[in-house]
Amino acid sequence: MANVRNLKKDINYVLGDIIEAVYIWESANPEKDRKKSESIIDEAIATFDELIEKVNARDVENHKTHFNGIASELESKGRAMIEKINAL
Repeated sequence: MANVRNLKKDINYVLGDIIEAVYIWESANPEKDRKKSESIIDEAIATFDELIEKVNARDVENHKTHFNGIASELESKGRAMIEKINAL
């Protein structure tokens, strides 16, 4: 079960880093509107909850395929959020 533990750590680290990047942007740009940056934080938190719920699902037929799908979903959603941060 080390794979599940590492997947949970990856989810936590990736989304935590995204939230941290938004906070850094906000502190570097205090005069700009924060609605877009706050929506990125909300999206990261919702993604975290969604992915952890999928990792903890017990009614999965093929665990390897299920966890690989979660990892690829984390990658795609993470990249999308990073692009949003870069667009700020």
